[in-house]
Amino acid sequence: MRIRSLLTAAVVAAGVAAVAQPSYAAGPAVQITKIYYDSPGSPDYGSNKSLNGEYVQIKNMTKKAVSLKGWTIRDDTRRPDHVYTFGAFTLGAGKTVTLRTGRGKNTSTTLYWGRSGGTLAYIWNQTKDKAYLRNSSGKLVDTCAYNSSRADYKIC
Repeated sequence: MRIRSLLTAAVVAAGVAAVAQPSYAAGPAVQITKIYYDSPGSPDYGSNKSLNGEYVQIKNMTKKAVSLKGWTIRDDTRRPDHVYTFGAFTLGAGKTVTLRTGRGKNTSTTLYWGRSGGTLAYIWNQTKDKAYLRNSSGKLVDTCAYNSSRADYKIC
């Protein structure tokens, strides 16, 4: 009888321990981690320096490299010219890439949208917007929204 009571107590304790464990939903393997939407010095009529002060950061949360070829990022306006499509680009395990709005030379850590031409070249609204990251099949991978004129960026 004593053994049976001990076994019952152990099973109950194990069940309680299992129930007490919090369960967390796994986040996306690739995530939007930051949007800097109010570039320093803006509005300044869209100089390349100001456009490049506006950016979005994307991080690979896995331990394996991920090809972003054909992936897209866009804002909430749904304008066709507000969509960036990744070319041949591999995001290393645990690495972050910064996608700047203006022009520049792409590297392994920084990509450029290539926008120019004044204030209409900005992608991210200065008070409220949302970023959408989709994989090459068009499946929504992650989003990040902000609604504030008190900050210059949003940590997602």
